Amino acid sequence: MSISIIIAGLITGMLLGIFGSGGSIITMPALLYLLNVEPKAAIAMSLGIVAITATITAMQHWRHGNVNLRITAVFGLFGVAGTYAGALLGVITPVVIQLSVFALVMYAAAWKMLKPQPQHKSVGAAVADCPDGYCDDFEYGQIAMHGIAVGILTGIVGVGGGFLIVPALVLLSGLPMKKAVGTSLSIVALKSFAGFAGYAGSVTIDYPMMATFTAIAIVGSLVGSQLGHRLPADLLKRGFGGFLLLVASYILFKSVLFN
Repeated sequence: MSISIIIAGLITGMLLGIFGSGGSIITMPALLYLLNVEPKAAIAMSLGIVAITATITAMQHWRHGNVNLRITAVFGLFGVAGTYAGALLGVITPVVIQLSVFALVMYAAAWKMLKPQPQHKSVGAAVADCPDGYCDDFEYGQIAMHGIAVGILTGIVGVGGGFLIVPALVLLSGLPMKKAVGTSLSIVALKSFAGFAGYAGSVTIDYPMMATFTAIAIVGSLVGSQLGHRLPADLLKRGFGGFLLLVASYILFKSVLFN
């Protein structure tokens, strides 16, 4: 078993367990650059790995009451449609465009991670007025539209989109962070399965490698779920943001600017 698979798989799972996002951002470059998987196959395998890992991790959060099933259904339904369409588009999109978009998405994710988070009075008030931690008065139209947009991005570049879903759930619906993380994982799982289905019949997939990576990622997700309750969230987010900047720059210089 390659040490690269072990390290990448553990990091993928830990990020999903801690943040409810970030799995694909690690998985795709790892498959592409560490394991020498062909780009479109790497995108497809990344979606499959994250789909299974996010499902297992979401079940853990659900058992602790941290998954909003109604939001999962709305965001997930429209997200799945967008992801499947994005995957079909991704199959015919030039690799250099996919990698460029992927790097730009990573920069955006890094910016969100590193940017100080302001206190939103409207969200705080909404949460305070709801004894169970969230209200049922959600802007479902906005959630559906965001699901489509993030879904298309997921399918084209092979990212689960959790780093966009989590802040959207907090801002649009007033979910506390723990519930946003759990709900994000359930949505990421649905969209990633849809994206994988869109690629599966069109690219060659190394299923043994994918299965090994997934098994290790699941172990990492279990560890990440425990760490997420103990380590300072701000420290983890800033460290992840810095790492994203480095990886995005590497992709741009190696595979886009100097290809």
